[in-house]
Amino acid sequence: MKFVSTRGQAGSVSFSEAVAQGLAPDGGLYLPFEFPDITHFLSDWEKMSYSELCFSFFRLFATDIKEDILREIVEDAYSRFSHNEIAPIISLEENLKVLELFHGPTLAFKDFALQLLGNLYEAQIQRSGRKLTILGATSGDTGAAAIAGLLGKKGVTVFILFPDGKVSPLQEMQMTCTESENVFPLAIEGTFDDAQHAVKEIFADLDFKKKVGLSAVNSINLARILAQSVYYLFAWLKLEEEDRSNTTFVVPTGNFGNVFAGWILTKMNLPIKGFQVATNQNDVLHRLFKYGQYSLGEFSQSLAPSMDIQVASNFERLLYFILDGDTQKLTQIMAIFAKDGKYCFEDFKVDGFTSSSVCDDEIPEIIQNIQNKYNYLVDPHTACAFKDLNVSEKYLILATAHPAKFPNVYEKALLPKPKSAILEKLKDKKSLKFSVGSSADAIRSFIEDNIS
Repeated sequence: MKFVSTRGQAGSVSFSEAVAQGLAPDGGLYLPFEFPDITHFLSDWEKMSYSELCFSFFRLFATDIKEDILREIVEDAYSRFSHNEIAPIISLEENLKVLELFHGPTLAFKDFALQLLGNLYEAQIQRSGRKLTILGATSGDTGAAAIAGLLGKKGVTVFILFPDGKVSPLQEMQMTCTESENVFPLAIEGTFDDAQHAVKEIFADLDFKKKVGLSAVNSINLARILAQSVYYLFAWLKLEEEDRSNTTFVVPTGNFGNVFAGWILTKMNLPIKGFQVATNQNDVLHRLFKYGQYSLGEFSQSLAPSMDIQVASNFERLLYFILDGDTQKLTQIMAIFAKDGKYCFEDFKVDGFTSSSVCDDEIPEIIQNIQNKYNYLVDPHTACAFKDLNVSEKYLILATAHPAKFPNVYEKALLPKPKSAILEKLKDKKSLKFSVGSSADAIRSFIEDNIS
């Protein structure tokens, strides 16, 4: 299978090449040239375990990786999850279910993709003999999950940017208490969007990218998206047959990668009813789906920090399909947005999407109400998904993180602080982070000075 850039100015590449490059040379994001029809696999897939399903799904895309190697990559990736179902479904009531995605090593949904991506990188290094420099930006969970997925991988040096003081204390500890010599957590002044902008600028420097063997862990990397598609497919197959085409997935998201991962299954003819995009008070995606305006808003640090994002990178992938693959028009729109900080669409409608937004004042109340009604505790990001639900409709909410990662919000909800043994162990470890300017030049210089 071949993969192409959303901007149409880069040649088609194999799966492994798309993973290695992360961002396409023309600044676009990779997508499959065509999607397979998966409907004739479903009867066999519904009997499979999570890792078996992931292997079978990835076989359709990673056609340049030997099957025995791919199977080993996948099986190992999910061997460190604490729940035997990997992604269990919890029923709160007849029409309301929760898909728990926080049973991985760092207690967040990012583990599903980054445990797998780390293994893909390791296999790539073994094949090529070339070392890799991994660069990513995080609003909290991606950084911790990327580091966990790459610890102990030979030939890899990891640089993770995060906005200083704008992730939860425990998220920061997960990134800075690794005691690993090949991991560099870089605390920058500014926001996640500043970090993400610097990452994209550095990836656009093709000479530097080649010189240091640069690759990406953010959801600009297509492997991240495909790995996350699997838990939607797994959950859909676990639903009662009569509920499958009548259930809306409700997805807390900031960068649009999580919800896009589910939506591309509809391009493979999986009959999903729809997706509700749940945002916090940094509501760029809610404004997009409600008013057709993709625009920077005023950044506001929130109780759901992993969604404190104003530029949703993966919207470009959806835009590619909205424009029927018109790469010239897409490039024009992205250039206007980069220049003006906004783009207004005429009659913007995408079938299958609704959206909602939750402000900080609402989050503790929602958490308290869910606990009181269902005896079920959710983290502040997952709480955002409980707004604007129709009691007569069927919903499956994606629970994106373990509540213990954000303990301070529970004081506001008048609830005890949740704990996790995994996180408590971090408190005995030494923390190390590096303060770096948010410019691409400053980050490039740091990488060159510290690359192994």
